[in-house]
Amino acid sequence: MMKRNPASYLFDVVNGLILLVFAIVTVTPFVYVFMGSFTASEELLARGFVLIPHKFSLDGYRYIFSTNTILNSVGVTIFITVAGTLINLFFTALTAYPISRKDFLGRKPIMLMVIFTMLFSGGMIPSFIVVKWLGLLNSYGSLLIPGAISAFNLIVLKNFFQQLPEGLEEAAKIDGCSDLQVLVRVVLPLSLPAMATFALFYAVGHWNTFFNAILYINDTNKWPIQVWLRQIVIMAQGGVGDARELGSDFVAPPAEVVKMAVIVVSTVPILLVYPFLQKHFAKGVLLGSVKG
Repeated sequence: MMKRNPASYLFDVVNGLILLVFAIVTVTPFVYVFMGSFTASEELLARGFVLIPHKFSLDGYRYIFSTNTILNSVGVTIFITVAGTLINLFFTALTAYPISRKDFLGRKPIMLMVIFTMLFSGGMIPSFIVVKWLGLLNSYGSLLIPGAISAFNLIVLKNFFQQLPEGLEEAAKIDGCSDLQVLVRVVLPLSLPAMATFALFYAVGHWNTFFNAILYINDTNKWPIQVWLRQIVIMAQGGVGDARELGSDFVAPPAEVVKMAVIVVSTVPILLVYPFLQKHFAKGVLLGSVKG
């Protein structure tokens, strides 16, 4: 076994301390918001910064759930996330597979057009005009269809498909499979790590979407949770709760408590998805990123 010199130990200690400081700086805001949402209003106002509350309270959550606004927006967000992720994966895989094949006619011009979209964009106003011309304003389609394919994810998935052994596809063709059957029965089952990784990327993007919803959705009943969170941050409590529904003795919590409670509600669900994809994520995050 190789002996380690004091400089090596010192490097490990210093490196560990630096990483520990970065970890604390990163985690502290999450702990502050999470614990602050469970802190009694008077304590939060008195202490300002609370990591371990002396008195727990659910008033913030009782207030935001006193109406159906937040629950409805969470339902909208879940629908957008699930439907949008399925649409993204479907079109990304369906586009990446043909252009990954060397015998596909026109693959180079298509790749040039894909890369062009990564460098240049029509901008907000032309995009709005296209969405309006398609009749998608004030509908969920305006949040799902314009971003159906990510050019970056498409290129990475195309490179991943190129790394699969060609003999598998040839064997499937000999057994009588069509190109679509090869994709569904052979290529996609071998691509689960990559697909799980892109599913997580797409899902997080849909869950956090708010700007497109502000542009295209006028009906507040169709707003996702992130739009309501923005309204609360800008307009304090933003009308998400009704203290009268909780009785005459209930006092509406201060705006800071309401903000923290909504942030927790809008963040925790997507965090719970990661453990289910973790085993695929670590393996698939770099697949297809080397070979061109």
